[in-house]
Amino acid sequence: MSLADHRVLPVPEGLAGERVDAAMARLFGLSRSRSADLIAAGHVELDGKPVAKSDRVLPGAILDVTIPVEADPLEVVPEVVEGIKIIHDDDAIVVIDKPVGVAVHPSPGWSGPTVVGHLAGAGFRISTSGASERQGIVQRLDVGTSGVMVICKSEHAYSVLKNAFRNRTVDKTYHALVQGHPDPLEGTIDAPIGRHPKADYKFAVMADGRHSVTHYETLEAHRFASLLQIHLETGRTHQIRVHMAALKHPCVGDLTYGADPSLSRRVGLERQWLHAVRLGFEHPDTGDYVEYESEYPEDLAHALEVIRDAH
Repeated sequence: MSLADHRVLPVPEGLAGERVDAAMARLFGLSRSRSADLIAAGHVELDGKPVAKSDRVLPGAILDVTIPVEADPLEVVPEVVEGIKIIHDDDAIVVIDKPVGVAVHPSPGWSGPTVVGHLAGAGFRISTSGASERQGIVQRLDVGTSGVMVICKSEHAYSVLKNAFRNRTVDKTYHALVQGHPDPLEGTIDAPIGRHPKADYKFAVMADGRHSVTHYETLEAHRFASLLQIHLETGRTHQIRVHMAALKHPCVGDLTYGADPSLSRRVGLERQWLHAVRLGFEHPDTGDYVEYESEYPEDLAHALEVIRDAH
């Protein structure tokens, strides 16, 4: 596929005197606003000269238009991503350690690296049903969350693990460094989560939200923050971040959900301190219980040391 569609046409009699953007819309089936954008970007010439959208066309004048092909935001682009580690690989599944800054699959508005793109680029064959950009995906981690996740390679594994996640038989363990000290030191947060009423990129505890349950226990308590071990019973978008923020103990570094910017700077974090440390489930082919782990990445390990050393 070429990166641009180049078209050259004489202006017909019927469009004499029209504005350039209107003439383009009629000739090429584009919207007026798309035509105006192409003119503004310098992709349009009339008789070999640049034009303004309000210029008028004369019959027989040569309209020369270059239309860049817009990339499909859901296209999987095979691209090996530095930092993705393969923890386990067999015929049914591949388990990876996802670094921060990598999305699980392509989506509108995201042009960065993806797990799906990496696996395609690294030669992994994923053959499962579902939308092409989400093949094999049975769980997600936020772009800003690192850690262990599983992708299914076969149709059988996909259906078995999809059901396991749906039926909550997968053990998902996270570590989170949160501000302050949750009281009690261990507990369960059972609070429905829905889209934030004022910011569509955020979520919040909402009366009409979806059922969401988070179990936590304190592993370490320090002067400014506590290291928690968290088990997710449900798997909502941003669940841990929303629930901890609702308790007034947001994840350190999580500015979206109310973390203290000065503490974030002090520990050198530009994202939430949240890491998927363990994933356990019955292997879809053997039925054996398997468990995979991921160590803290450098930025989180460093931030934790700063908190441990703070007096």
